[in-house]
Amino acid sequence: MSGNDRPEGQPTQTPNPAASAVADTASSPFLRACRREPVPHTPVWFMRQAGRSLPEYHKVREGITMLDSCTRPELVAEITLQPVRRHKVDAAVYYSDIVVPLRAIGVDLDIKPGVGPVVEKPIRTRADLERLRPLDPEDVSYVTEAVGILTRELGATPLIGFAGAPFTLASYLIEGGPSKNHERTKALMYGDPELWAELLDRLADITAAFLKVQIEAGAAAVQLFDSWAGALAPEDYRRTVLPASRKVFEAVSGYGVPRIHFGVGTGELLGLMGEAGADVVGADWRVPVDEAARRVGPGKAIQGNLDPAVLFAPRPAVERQAARILEAARGLEGHIFNLGHGVLPQTDPQALTDLVAYVHEHSRR
Repeated sequence: MSGNDRPEGQPTQTPNPAASAVADTASSPFLRACRREPVPHTPVWFMRQAGRSLPEYHKVREGITMLDSCTRPELVAEITLQPVRRHKVDAAVYYSDIVVPLRAIGVDLDIKPGVGPVVEKPIRTRADLERLRPLDPEDVSYVTEAVGILTRELGATPLIGFAGAPFTLASYLIEGGPSKNHERTKALMYGDPELWAELLDRLADITAAFLKVQIEAGAAAVQLFDSWAGALAPEDYRRTVLPASRKVFEAVSGYGVPRIHFGVGTGELLGLMGEAGADVVGADWRVPVDEAARRVGPGKAIQGNLDPAVLFAPRPAVERQAARILEAARGLEGHIFNLGHGVLPQTDPQALTDLVAYVHEHSRR
């Protein structure tokens, strides 16, 4: 039988570019740490590394709104690649925003400079809930295109996809924008638990669909951001939020890519966040990384957790704080160095570059 012959009826094997891209990154320090395997050095990446503090980011985004920039594949790819080129981080994170899938299904919202996402018509009744239709991959075809470009450009560097967690998305939708106290959100959560559960369940499906698009296009890992979960007491999180987050993680579990869970101010929730199903739990700077690992429990890698404000201190002070984290993480099953939240806009990019080099050098096995 020649190389082109095959038994009648047997389908031709079509190469899967996404699967090939993920396979190329499998031995990277970042993915090895996610799997709690030995690494040559502690891997580093930064939340919000794509954009914000980089002058090259502001240059390419000049005159383009945030949400519009998220729908231009070539621009998304360029912005995602910028910190990889400059800082030599161990992973890229897809440039987008947590409200992108909501806008893609028709929610009237915008990101206002200095404010954040603002929803024109908040969702507060059962009738409002009907505005949240399922997300179809075609709604975000630009994501598939951008991830395809990125996986070809990144080579052995993994790409992290991400999405907002159901609770945080629900808070934006109910409040109409960012909120300090989440009073309307909690009023709905406590006052109409049935509607609340339906809302989070619907958002879990939308979030899972958005992550699937990124994974199927070639993302090697995903992170679920629950930015506002720290506003909740543990029992409220367990009862009203954890089921939706678990649904998201279970929906993408079959892909075999590492799943990361992160929230701000979630020191009291770390164990519960681990229960939701992630392989890696991110900790902010309020809890020492070894204590975070104890709270999460065995079988999970830990990500974090330098205070982003430390980067405004002189370099020796930054290195002392980084050394403290590396020392605390020395005995952990798996550790990924990151900030305890996103890069602050006024951060000197050189401080990030220097920090990556320091962590790599001082954690070398």
